[in-house]
Amino acid sequence: MDLITTHVNADFDCLGAMVAARRLYPGAVMVFSGSQEKSMRDFFLKSTGYALDFKRLKDLDLSSVSRIVLVDCQHSSRIGRLAEVASRPGVEVHIYDHHTETQGDIRPSGGEIRECGSSTTILTRILMERGIGVTPTEATLMMLGIYEDTGNLTFPSTTVDDYRAAAWLLEQGANLNTVSDFITQELTAEQVSLLNDLLKSLKTTTINGIDVAIAQASVDYYIGDIAVLSHMIRDMENLDVIFLVVDMGKRVYVVARSRLPEVDVGAVLRRLGGGGHAHAASATVKDLTIIQVLAELDSLLRVMVNPQRTASDIMSSPVKTMPAASTIIEARELLTRYNVNAMPVVDQEKMVGIISRRIVERALYHGLGHVPVNEYMHTEYMRAVPETPLSEIQDYIVGRERRMVPVFDGNRLAGVITRTDLLRVMYSGIRGGEDGVYDMARDDIPVRRRHMDALLHKHLSPRVFRNLRELGETGDMLDLPVYVVGGFVRDLLLGIENLDIDVTVDGDGILFAETFARQYGCRVKSHQKFGTAVIVFPDGFKIDVASTRLEYYSSPGALPTVERSSLKMDLYRRDFTINTLAIRLNREDFGVLVDYFGAQQDLKEKVIRVLHNLSFVEDPTRVFRALRFEQRLNFRIAKHTENLIRNAVKMNFLSNLGGKRLLTELVIILKEKEPLRAIERMDALGLIPFIHPDLKLTTGIRENLEEAAKVLTWFDLLFLDRGYDKWVVYFLSLCDSLSPEQFVETCRRLSLSEHYRERLSETRGRVDSVLETMQRRVVRGPEVRRSEIYFWLEGLPVEVLLYLMAKTRLEGVRKFVSLYFTQLQGVRCAITGEDLKELGVPPGPRFREILDRVFRAKLDNEAITRDDELRIARKAAVSRH
Repeated sequence: MDLITTHVNADFDCLGAMVAARRLYPGAVMVFSGSQEKSMRDFFLKSTGYALDFKRLKDLDLSSVSRIVLVDCQHSSRIGRLAEVASRPGVEVHIYDHHTETQGDIRPSGGEIRECGSSTTILTRILMERGIGVTPTEATLMMLGIYEDTGNLTFPSTTVDDYRAAAWLLEQGANLNTVSDFITQELTAEQVSLLNDLLKSLKTTTINGIDVAIAQASVDYYIGDIAVLSHMIRDMENLDVIFLVVDMGKRVYVVARSRLPEVDVGAVLRRLGGGGHAHAASATVKDLTIIQVLAELDSLLRVMVNPQRTASDIMSSPVKTMPAASTIIEARELLTRYNVNAMPVVDQEKMVGIISRRIVERALYHGLGHVPVNEYMHTEYMRAVPETPLSEIQDYIVGRERRMVPVFDGNRLAGVITRTDLLRVMYSGIRGGEDGVYDMARDDIPVRRRHMDALLHKHLSPRVFRNLRELGETGDMLDLPVYVVGGFVRDLLLGIENLDIDVTVDGDGILFAETFARQYGCRVKSHQKFGTAVIVFPDGFKIDVASTRLEYYSSPGALPTVERSSLKMDLYRRDFTINTLAIRLNREDFGVLVDYFGAQQDLKEKVIRVLHNLSFVEDPTRVFRALRFEQRLNFRIAKHTENLIRNAVKMNFLSNLGGKRLLTELVIILKEKEPLRAIERMDALGLIPFIHPDLKLTTGIRENLEEAAKVLTWFDLLFLDRGYDKWVVYFLSLCDSLSPEQFVETCRRLSLSEHYRERLSETRGRVDSVLETMQRRVVRGPEVRRSEIYFWLEGLPVEVLLYLMAKTRLEGVRKFVSLYFTQLQGVRCAITGEDLKELGVPPGPRFREILDRVFRAKLDNEAITRDDELRIARKAAVSRH
């Protein structure tokens, strides 16, 4: 008798592999060696599993077994009573398993052990090669096995063979709805409670330089499928390595997942009597308490997590330094003399910063050779100690695009680790340029990459996701690398909706845009000078396209000169690290996140950081963008970046900004949800005088801005069909203390058009007159008629009316404006000149006089109906006769 079986606690991969094996071994009996996972038990209860003809072990005559087909297992300890059968002389054992990194104690006489995402894949490939078909039910069960063990084809262990097998099974009739139902089952109440306990206990320990998360819990009963919880916690907490240890009474269950090659969880849990592969494993431990299991696990991890080299192993010593008082010109001479690209800066034997050749050369280009290096040195740097793991140093140098890491022994500068030192260790045998230094401007350097497919699916609409796929396909057709970049990617990681899609093409962006437009029926607006284009879809949706490029500046604050470049240099020209992320869209690498400059870490730490020390010198508008992002995202500006802002203010670089560029940044800030916070930061950093020297954020102006926010919220809730520019209300409130002449100067500084400038100045002057009249009437009387309110306010733009409400401190005046918005502004007479003709009034000036009288009566609620209006008009006509 041929018998097909698998390990105890069987999962869907076991089931799928057994079903496939039945096709290869017709007539063989399928039997489980022990229990199944809860998801499997539920499946047999809810599905057609009864038709698969599984036998119970106790009903079989094991003495008649001549061959065992064992799937997803190589260890006798994991197949219960069948271990004794497998060891009998004369019994063949065929093994089909994808755990190649382990060799069990069962010696196979046939089968196949090969690395891939699931054991089902191995058997499916054999069926494909032999031309053996399967039924739709069998195909669905086999697809379940592949999907479970590959995490829906997303785990790092997934191979091309897994995708091919899944595609073939789909052709055979696999039902993906059934697969989805059982792969993504909702958590039970018991699992939710256990998840909560595990999250509360979750702790991360650094072992040999690797962060390992361990969560523990104890329950009095068995809870199945805790592997599902391991995936959830890993994804929720963004963990690389996690172990779940759960005491369920008679046994302690351990489940582990790893994304790092340094931690082979399969090897670790085999020492606890379990099994699995490097990325996913489990173990069931008897006769030990949870405390003992945790202690044993800790001991195993400290031995089996690959130890990392430390700073002391690779640092260079002694260290050449330069004084903080050295000028930029002197710094260049020192860097050249010692043939280094970066050097620590010291003040009275204490290290205070790092100056790099790149910053020195840029500063000289801008005519700043006389400035001391302490103005532009980097003051934020990693302080390593001799025991710091090399992995941390690698993350910092590569991830943050830094040139060196100082190593301290106490307060003493003991050595430095440069890029060359690091790369020599990481990539022995790789040569750099002629001087042997690895050029970090090259694009073949290591870069942080992460697959974003799941996040794209989760957060994007089907339409946008499809558009990104189509962009990648156009790139493939033209053999051009295509990336979505910038704020779209940043907000995707932050879970913020952003439909402003910017695409960068490593090649001719205009050709790419035109080709895409022809394929998908879109229009293109191109700009040859900058190599950019806008794809406009039939429904008006837009995607911006640009060629990868770099920018350099002829002087501080000048507009940039643009040249073609690589992706890395294109991202390096951007304002802040958090905006340097890119996602590849080409089919082969779709969803791969590229992070050259440590943007993911800055997003995690919620920090705004520039890419180089001359960033605000080259483009002072970035100062305002830093404040905007800080407030919008609720981040903080990094200390060193804030120091650079203060330096740009001190050096008066913002005075070089053109009025339109300054206005653009100011308008965007004033359009933010809470602009007052950004304005307060502008004041703290000394930026407001660049709008006008006499402009100050006084207590009164701050109150105006606070009231403006309340007024705008009130007005928006009215849902009136009157559009307005929010920024104008805040702008008028901010400039309230300026004289008419100073206000005109401010408008000129911001390059507002002459027409708009005159209109704002005129209405601003009218506000003062109207406000004085209304406030006097509120305080002194007599009672104000509704028609008076109308004619005071009629003709003033919405923005000016809202500014008036924010400016006044009298509730009565606010009620006047509110009455105008809600009741008076839409008042119209029902009668016309034709009605007056019928009353015998000849055409002429009398028409206007009578209609004005009727209109005032209408405003003052003296004329409610059309008949009322005709009565008043008739009386007015008669009274003049």
